[in-house]
Amino acid sequence: MVEIKGLEKFAPLDFPGAIASTVFLGGCNFRCPFCHNADLVLRPETLTEMPLDYFISYLDSRQGWLDGICVSGGEPLLQDNLDVLLRIIKDRNLLVKIDTNGSLPDRLEGLIAAGLVDQAAMDVKAPLGRYRQVTRSDVSEDDIVRSIDLLRRSGLRHAFRTTVVPGLVGERDLLEIAQWLHGAALFQVQQFSPRNTVDRNYLQVQPYPPEEVERLADLVRPYFQEVRVMGA
Repeated sequence: MVEIKGLEKFAPLDFPGAIASTVFLGGCNFRCPFCHNADLVLRPETLTEMPLDYFISYLDSRQGWLDGICVSGGEPLLQDNLDVLLRIIKDRNLLVKIDTNGSLPDRLEGLIAAGLVDQAAMDVKAPLGRYRQVTRSDVSEDDIVRSIDLLRRSGLRHAFRTTVVPGLVGERDLLEIAQWLHGAALFQVQQFSPRNTVDRNYLQVQPYPPEEVERLADLVRPYFQEVRVMGA
């Protein structure tokens, strides 16, 4: 069954337009050094698993209060039985948002086609040519492109987002990503957080100052319908 490793009962920023909770599923196929969910990515087996019955009871206790559930990770699409979890949520007339790294377009397409996804966010880690370097994984560039194209033509409300990390993902990368995604409805520039990182060396990396993150966001605003800054 799906491994629920965490629950944020009130997550006002994770699901735009909805009163939502976020569930975190264990495991990821990327090893982005700056990721601040190291336990979920590297050692999900060490985290306590939430029984499905408890999660169902939680949903039932929030009837009439919650609008939706954001399903995040790790990479939630790695879970073989993710569709079961999403049907449990949808059966309670709740909306579903998926956070994904875009590496599994077939899975994403199947869930969308089944009517199990109402909204999505995809992390665009780097310009396409730097994907393997930044994610430290053997990612298929074609799969990333397919996921982006799928979301853009899906009709679903969706966002693309990039974390800016000094020394790894900066101005040049952000402009290249903006040109690649030109015309997308929503792009989020995310501030790097040096806590519980996959690569412990990144605990020593100082994030960009808030004013620099705002400047970077201003640089890419002409490319998108809307740009938001998160975490700065």
